[in-house]
Amino acid sequence: MFDFQPSYIIAITAVISSITLLVYFSWKTLITSNLFQKGVNLYQQENYKDAEAAFRQVISRNSTNDGVHLLLGDSLMQQSKVEEATQQFQEVIDRAPKKVDAYLRLSNALMRQEKKGEAIATLQKARDLCLAQRQPEKAEQINSILQKISKNNS
Repeated sequence: MFDFQPSYIIAITAVISSITLLVYFSWKTLITSNLFQKGVNLYQQENYKDAEAAFRQVISRNSTNDGVHLLLGDSLMQQSKVEEATQQFQEVIDRAPKKVDAYLRLSNALMRQEKKGEAIATLQKARDLCLAQRQPEKAEQINSILQKISKNNS
């Protein structure tokens, strides 16, 4: 019948293993993607508690997705869980220090905690990042916010 040589068996095993891994990771990605979309939909429906749960599930499957951490932080902010939101935003900054949106969200959380000095320093960092990333319009918007905060402190 068939004369299987050891090299054929190894090759067949490698192909089957590769296909199995591909199917597994595709399935995992599909589930994660569906959970993420569910979280986004719940957030848009202003169901922040359930959105939080969905985003936490996504993070448990893929903890390095910065966008999910930001959305989780936003969901927490909407529920007045400012300390937890601050942790999410800070985690993104620690992992991706050039992500301007994380600084902007963190500064908002710091303002809600009445930590104006830290909020201002965070906004200044965001502004400087915008300038370094050649986003002058966004940097100017941040400057306007900084000026308003300065006027309110006067």
